[in-house]
Amino acid sequence: MTTKKTILTYTGLGLFGILGPFLFPAYTLSIAYLWMMVLMASTWDILGGQMGYNSLGNITFFGIGMYVSAVVQISVFYPGGVAEYTSAMGSIKPEFSNNQYFTGLYLGILAAGIIAMLFSLVFGSFMFGLRGPYFAIGSLGLAIAAAEITTTIDYVGGASGISMPLFPGDIEFRSVFFYVLCFLITLTAHFLLRWLFSTQFGLAINAIRDDEDKAEAMGIPTRIYKQIGWGITAFFMGAMGAVAGNMAGFIDKEVAYPIPTFGIFMVAMVLLGGKGTLWGPVLGAIIFHVIKETTWTYLLGWQWVALGLILIVNIVYFQQGLMGWLQSRYPEMFGIVVDKTNLQTKEQSKA
Repeated sequence: MTTKKTILTYTGLGLFGILGPFLFPAYTLSIAYLWMMVLMASTWDILGGQMGYNSLGNITFFGIGMYVSAVVQISVFYPGGVAEYTSAMGSIKPEFSNNQYFTGLYLGILAAGIIAMLFSLVFGSFMFGLRGPYFAIGSLGLAIAAAEITTTIDYVGGASGISMPLFPGDIEFRSVFFYVLCFLITLTAHFLLRWLFSTQFGLAINAIRDDEDKAEAMGIPTRIYKQIGWGITAFFMGAMGAVAGNMAGFIDKEVAYPIPTFGIFMVAMVLLGGKGTLWGPVLGAIIFHVIKETTWTYLLGWQWVALGLILIVNIVYFQQGLMGWLQSRYPEMFGIVVDKTNLQTKEQSKA
């Protein structure tokens, strides 16, 4: 996009992000989940769009972040420890002071991002030996395995789950508080990716997508770039998982590792908006979330049919995504210069 259109876009989204909870107070949490979806789509596109490694297991880091945050928040201020807290199966409800709760939450979000990133380095050490559909299937297996293993760990509640510390405030403030966290994390991730894609990092991961073998032959350390890309994804997914766990108030396997929903949604959103672009995942997430919330509200029972139709239309008619279609149809809107003279010459030669 041109500079003027970019400024207008950021201004519009910024105003909506800041004023959203005040203009639509009844939909504060719904808009918070919108920013969460934008983050999921944007971080998935690092590997899936920019690098060409389609991952179905990014939700793994979301779940890891939830549990890491819960452990940190409880263990820092609860003297009995996490094991005693979870073994009571919800009968223990310790009350944390405001300072304790918010300190534990901020530490939990930071720890969730860091630990998730460290797990991505461990997983990447053997996962990046796979390519194409094998990597996609392997990453999906990773998410399923993480979910099942979590249910066997009694320290974090096992299959019974774990209740998160109670938020020390009224319900209205709680909604706005978590909304702000979702918005700020997504905003930080977006501008970090905007900067990264404009550097040598962006050129390198695009080279991996185009032809990884040639990229390696040219001296690009492809494994390092893949590890960095997945590490960034894991950090933000883990941090957002920490926030989502506190928003839910209770976490178990289904909440922490929503593979059939969010695990698939993030892929669908990027395909809808356009892979390998900065704004495609954002546009796809916004459209997908609005349609999802509308069908869940007014077409309950038919919501999956509606979402399925969206995917079918997307794949059949907009394989390059909405951003790709707009760029090819209206290139001047995005600052793309088309040499019409050469284009007409080629069309005449074909005729």
